[in-house]
Amino acid sequence: MKYKAYLLLAVIGFFAACSGDQKPVDLTKQTTTNTNKYQFGTVAEKALSSSARLPGQLIPFNEVNIFPKVNGFVKQLFVDRGSIVKKGQLLVILEAPEMESQLEAANSQYLQAQADARASKEKYERLKEAAKEPGSVSPLDLDNASSQMKANEAKAQAERSNVGSVKTMLGYLRIYAPFDGMIIQRNVSPGALVAPGKTSDQPMLILQDIHKMRLTVSIPEDYVDKVDLNQPVTFTFNAMPGQEHTAKISRSANSLGSMQQEAIEIDVLNKNGQLKPGMYAEVRIPMLSGAKSLLVPNSAIIRSTEHEYVIKDSSGKADLVNIKEGLVNSDSTEVFGNLKANNKVVLHASDEIKQGDDIK
Repeated sequence: MKYKAYLLLAVIGFFAACSGDQKPVDLTKQTTTNTNKYQFGTVAEKALSSSARLPGQLIPFNEVNIFPKVNGFVKQLFVDRGSIVKKGQLLVILEAPEMESQLEAANSQYLQAQADARASKEKYERLKEAAKEPGSVSPLDLDNASSQMKANEAKAQAERSNVGSVKTMLGYLRIYAPFDGMIIQRNVSPGALVAPGKTSDQPMLILQDIHKMRLTVSIPEDYVDKVDLNQPVTFTFNAMPGQEHTAKISRSANSLGSMQQEAIEIDVLNKNGQLKPGMYAEVRIPMLSGAKSLLVPNSAIIRSTEHEYVIKDSSGKADLVNIKEGLVNSDSTEVFGNLKANNKVVLHASDEIKQGDDIK
């Protein structure tokens, strides 16, 4: 009887505890959270798309900053911004009074040297004629006259060249267009003092040839060996949506620039003048068939200010693999890095996961 009484008291105490403020702990939720802590995706290997979409930019086929070759003042200016010019057309006339004085001085010196050369030649001819009479002229006098004649002729020739040089410098006061095109900048006015400058200085005029333009596209290093240079490319300008153009690749740099990219150019005719330098385009570059690429889910890529990477499952441990992005699809991205097909990568990861962390 005592045993039954104790058992009854124990049952009553248990129910009294359950009806108090304390509640039982639910361990089910915590267990579920630990089980689904990380989600994984798979690195897939698929054939590369038949084309790659890359940005391009129009630049003039020819462009030149026009500087003067000599110091001078702008006397006349025949063009302004937007002027269409032809090759050889006179653009600017400069004036430099000191150069005109130099020409006058050079002409005077040339005339003087020419007169001296003529006189010494006549003297030599007379002595030579007189030397036909034996004993009338010493051989030394004849040799001296010959040397003087040659020296004066050389001096006259030098002064003549000096006159030509000054005339050439005066010719630099007239500036002509080196090719057909349009003036896009005018930075001087009549009366301005101008001088030969460096590329960092402000030019008098900027001339662009916009009859034919270059569409430049930078090919990333990972695509360089996959571009089909023999196939035509298609492109659409952002300012003219819906108008698709087709052309062939005209030339390639065959070397990588500072950004590890190879520049290619596509010549584009600007028949109606609608195209402007600086316009951007979306260019579809054909790729060689059979090329393979690795794709990872978009949510697996972690981007920071230092690098882009994915977290690979390496025997249950986190392995941070640096990557470069390629083509981007709606659900996956082409990547280049130390990855292989069928590798497991963490989805929706963050930079809180460090190298070697447990990701089981």
